[in-house]
Amino acid sequence: MNIISPKYDFSAKELFSIEMIRKYFISDVLDIPVEQIHSVRLSNTFLWKRYRRQKQGILDVLVELNDDTKINIELQVVPYAHWVKRILFYLSKMFTEDLKVGDNYSRLKRCVSISILDFNLKESEKYHTIYRLRDDEGNEFSDIFEVHIIELRKKLNGNTKVDDWIRLFNAKTEEELDMIQTNNPGLLEAIHEVKTMSLSKRMRLRYEAHLKEIRDKNAREDYVREEGRQEGWQEGRQEGREEGREEGVGSMARLTEILLSESRYDDLKRASTDKKYRQRLFEEYRIK
Repeated sequence: MNIISPKYDFSAKELFSIEMIRKYFISDVLDIPVEQIHSVRLSNTFLWKRYRRQKQGILDVLVELNDDTKINIELQVVPYAHWVKRILFYLSKMFTEDLKVGDNYSRLKRCVSISILDFNLKESEKYHTIYRLRDDEGNEFSDIFEVHIIELRKKLNGNTKVDDWIRLFNAKTEEELDMIQTNNPGLLEAIHEVKTMSLSKRMRLRYEAHLKEIRDKNAREDYVREEGRQEGWQEGRQEGREEGREEGVGSMARLTEILLSESRYDDLKRASTDKKYRQRLFEEYRIK
């Protein structure tokens, strides 16, 4: 039987809403003995913004451990433009959001990002990569930031606990779930939950609606991208010089890429027809 894929954000949120699954997943990925994890409370996933035009941060799952370490768990099925900068943006927001005016720096909490990617970020065969702040000789500067990248499409070459979680996220059928041989209580609970979700009519409807939303989004992006290319070409042509044409195409293509990565479809559509608004966006993103 085909199952509801755990790769999608709404099904992943259902999984991580269960405390045991959160606890064992974090234990396995961060290599923390599960006995040392006393609390994995869910937190508000909307990150603050100080200014009206500042970008609002929205995380998939935000968890706080018993030592106040903040963990963002994000599952991404399609690549984003400037993905690395996007992750660092969210990590920085997590780090600074709790510090009020006049507060001591000691209030700042350790922040960890766990990104589960259904695309290859690096050419390396390694599928679980950990990044921390170190000097050029490998000596640790601080553990205040930690980034975990788990790439689902790479070939597994081991049988670690993280490998089994990857098998869970890649499973497409109930048979593939049953092939995961584990005694891990959190993973067993996750397998059971995926099977339960797959039998739920409500979740099936949400799943089909989610797939439709993805297809519609891809269609919108294709349309807007093509409109942006055409507008950039026309803008350059009207300037009457080959140099100007190339510059117009390049600038509009760059703007299109940025706005699509932020799902700002209305802004991109307006920019394709409103030259003043387009120029304002060029200045905002420092596009020349």
